[in-house]
Amino acid sequence: MHSLHSDGALSLGHLLERLVEAEVDLFAVTDHDTIGGVLEAQRLLQGGQAQGPKMVSGVELSCVWSGVTIHVVGLDFDCDSPSLNTYLAAIDKAREARGLKIADRLACAGFPGSYEGAVALAQGAVLGRPHFARWMVETGYCDSADQAFKKWLGRGKIGDVKLFWPDLTEAVSVIKESGGKAVLAHPHHYGLTRAKLKRLVDAFVQAGGVALERPLCRDHMDLSGYVTRLVKEYGLEISLGSDFHADTQWGPSLGVDVGHLDGCEPVWSDWADTRL
Repeated sequence: MHSLHSDGALSLGHLLERLVEAEVDLFAVTDHDTIGGVLEAQRLLQGGQAQGPKMVSGVELSCVWSGVTIHVVGLDFDCDSPSLNTYLAAIDKAREARGLKIADRLACAGFPGSYEGAVALAQGAVLGRPHFARWMVETGYCDSADQAFKKWLGRGKIGDVKLFWPDLTEAVSVIKESGGKAVLAHPHHYGLTRAKLKRLVDAFVQAGGVALERPLCRDHMDLSGYVTRLVKEYGLEISLGSDFHADTQWGPSLGVDVGHLDGCEPVWSDWADTRL
């Protein structure tokens, strides 16, 4: 799930309350390219400021394979790992540079002050285009974030500044070096043919990846079966997660049913004392 530390809508305190209400047994905060949410959740739980189920560390790293942006989730790693923190610091610096370039382009289009506004709205979170969209709405330049993306920030628009992500192999390697498990996230998001998805999985396994996330949405049940077959073919573990960001009419809610694993080994099997 995601928090205010990246593109989620809820604070860690609120998320922990919601997890208890949903009777979730095990969770990971997997914000994009930051472990700030993990560290905050650890402080809240260890300090007795909040209650919650068992937590494992998590992060969702952006990377590139064959020209396609891919997301790799890292689970149960050492948050003090030098290699991981060096990697995340480099990504943060690249995001900052991209934010400045987006702001320059928006200024040329008649929207000055966007960088400072977006940073203020981010409140220390990973800076991204959604923060610029919120700024454009709050300053009255756009009626909605959707309009901001359609006119200024979406694909092919002036605010669409590409960030050159690290290679898939590097993302997987840094998770391994940090003692964690690398999971190929939401394979249904990449628009790949089955043949190309198999090549991606092959590269992921060669890099040291250990698990695939199985799609849960009914619209992707056919691909879900294919992912299960790939899990068995490559001897991988299977991952399930809500990928919760916010309360929306059509979005996922917190917690997932793990009763049907189709004979696959779950990625959480090493994390004992849960009721899963």
